[in-house]
Amino acid sequence: MAFISSILYIIILLNTIAAIITVFREPREIAATWGWLIVLVMLPVIGFIIYFFFGRRIRKKRIFNLRAQETVGLQELVEQQQRDLAYTKEKIGPAKFRFKNPYQEELASFFLEADDAIITENNDVEIFVDGQEKFDRLKEDIKNAKHHIHLLYYIFNQDEIGEEIMQLLIDKAQEGVEVLVIYDALGSRMTRNSFWNKLHEAGGQSVAFFGYTLGFINWRINYRNHRKIVVIDGEIGYVGGFNVGDEYLGKGPLGAWRDTHIRIAGDAVYSLQSRFLVDWNAAVKEEKRREFIPEYFPLTETKGENTMQIVSTGPDSDVQKIKFGLVKMILMAKKSVWIQTPYFIPDESIQEALSIAAMSGVDVRVMIPCKPDHPVVYRATEYYSSQLLKTGVKIYVYQKGFLHAKTMVVDGEMATVGTSNFDMRSFRLNFEVNAFVYNEQFAKKVEEEFLHDLKNCTIANEKYFEKQDRWKKFKQKFARFFAPIL
Repeated sequence: MAFISSILYIIILLNTIAAIITVFREPREIAATWGWLIVLVMLPVIGFIIYFFFGRRIRKKRIFNLRAQETVGLQELVEQQQRDLAYTKEKIGPAKFRFKNPYQEELASFFLEADDAIITENNDVEIFVDGQEKFDRLKEDIKNAKHHIHLLYYIFNQDEIGEEIMQLLIDKAQEGVEVLVIYDALGSRMTRNSFWNKLHEAGGQSVAFFGYTLGFINWRINYRNHRKIVVIDGEIGYVGGFNVGDEYLGKGPLGAWRDTHIRIAGDAVYSLQSRFLVDWNAAVKEEKRREFIPEYFPLTETKGENTMQIVSTGPDSDVQKIKFGLVKMILMAKKSVWIQTPYFIPDESIQEALSIAAMSGVDVRVMIPCKPDHPVVYRATEYYSSQLLKTGVKIYVYQKGFLHAKTMVVDGEMATVGTSNFDMRSFRLNFEVNAFVYNEQFAKKVEEEFLHDLKNCTIANEKYFEKQDRWKKFKQKFARFFAPIL
């Protein structure tokens, strides 16, 4: 018996030493470090298997390959705009861009410097909150494509809407239109290779982002391309929360689906095009890479009124650009900050920003779903919601189906719509993209949709959380420990 006890002590000691070495050999945020240390120590052997798939950082060589794909076609414009902003700040001449107030210009300047996110004007932006309306508009645009169709989706399912979109892509490929599709290998894991082969036979191309190495094993489960981008003829672009799948039409197990997506016609499409091409070049072999051609970036005559930037973030960058931008927007708010997100697991900087704003008299509202699609994530969402409630943040629980929208509107003057959730995964681990729009009319539309959704919400006040049973509260607190690695 003593012999067995000694063996167990040795195993525990060796496991603890191995856990410490494993976690601390790679630089990461302290919260994530402690989270992984708990997993490795509490789950001997199994914890290391989980870490192998979910915890390892992207290799430096892989990061270099991702960073090496420079912003296709836009670098000179970025440098020119950086000079223009400096020119404006020095009061040498009139403002180069249409900003309503100085803090919009500050935010745009940050994104231009941190992400090479060009500032574009004259954009016409259409907002969708219903899946059927979004897909009907998308199908119409695909049918009218003349030169190219570029799609990037985290999820592209082989179901009714997936088959319908695929048939349209096949038809256009057969007409000679360039069709390129990027899908995330994990997000689209249920879609069979035969589905993509039909597109290849028609002359189109597709590629899995961070695909499966041995056909069934994916070594990079933790780093996913969560972006949703469509570019058609370099003139029309889509970005937002909808993937391609029947569930986004309310036909899945979660029932009615509430999301937000935008369609852009104007110069901001250049940024979406550049982002797509960078991701394409990073995912395919060298002979299939795309270079700059004028047809990808055609001159447009759109006369919309939206000034905007397309901002990307991912684990290939040391700067959490979208998160930093969100923090800056929150801290600049004078009247209101309204947020919709399906996963609300804010890190300390977001928590502090929201708390400071709320305690300063800003109307801070956060809307979350009433049901989970990821149980552990949802319990963590409930935990952080209950904590921020104490600082004056108002929490609303959407009851009419599943809320998947990822939006924030500040002071009714500027708004962001995109793929990034308010959680640590989107900020640090996923490849994400958001549109930041500096236009009061667009911001008011986002506010109107928020107010409309409030009619289908329950207010999550102190009594709401007090009524929850002890088991649920325990699960919330337990999920919090794993928040940095969810």
